[in-house]
Amino acid sequence: MTLTELKQFMDIHKKEIDERMPSYIERMEGPGTLKEAMVYSVQAGGKRVRPLLMLAAVSAFRPVEEQDYQAACSVEMVHTYSLIHDDLPAMDDDDYRRGMLTNHKVYGEAFAVLSGDGLLSKAFEMISTLTHVGDDRKIRMVMELARSSGLEGMTGGQAADLEGENQTLALHELEYIHDHKTGALLTYAITAGAVLGGAPEEDIKNLKLFARELGLVFQIRDDILDIEGDESEMGKAPGSDEGSNKSTYPSLLSMEGAKEKLVFHAEKAKSFLPGSSSYTSLLNDFVDYVAERIH
Repeated sequence: MTLTELKQFMDIHKKEIDERMPSYIERMEGPGTLKEAMVYSVQAGGKRVRPLLMLAAVSAFRPVEEQDYQAACSVEMVHTYSLIHDDLPAMDDDDYRRGMLTNHKVYGEAFAVLSGDGLLSKAFEMISTLTHVGDDRKIRMVMELARSSGLEGMTGGQAADLEGENQTLALHELEYIHDHKTGALLTYAITAGAVLGGAPEEDIKNLKLFARELGLVFQIRDDILDIEGDESEMGKAPGSDEGSNKSTYPSLLSMEGAKEKLVFHAEKAKSFLPGSSSYTSLLNDFVDYVAERIH
């Protein structure tokens, strides 16, 4: 597969995800303003990397099926919830996300908090109501999502990130933050895709190792783009991490060192793919896409 074929895969499935995401919320019963606020954020765009990685992992073992989109949309809802809460004044205090006003700037802080809560809860419902896989796999996905989004995953990573502001972190401390804040949900997406696809346990183990490295690639590239990125492509002004006095890979290693670290983790990620039935050029090319993305 080439990056062109990867782009075709992404375009086809991203279109499905973008069209389906709002409908899951719009069919719910409840206060109209809250539903509107939830839809506002899920329609705010984005690369949909996590649901696409889930579908790529599924496709390593079998063709993508209709209900796989429901599972894929659920992980994007968790990601969107985390962004809504990250943008709040009590956290990163951002006014724009993907070139649009953040949720709390449009609907107020209270509804932004509730929007995130609603999306997180909906994600677990969407997994538990899948009908194309057995209960054992659904229970495993629920457990993996709870762990990856909670204290031992994304939420814990966000807490460590807040505590690390205004101080120079050691590299292992920075990697802990990124392993949890960014990497945990990426790892869930890939692991859950393998579980959905009926992967053997050895392949799930290899894909977890692959995903951990890919998460670091994703975050290192983010740190580089925060300095070198184009505002029109990113939807926000470069330099936000520097303005928040956060440690980053370029600040600890220099820009050249950060780029070397990116290549190291990209190659390490790929090393977990050969020799496994989960190896596909699609996942291999995903590494290149994440490492070379411009926003």
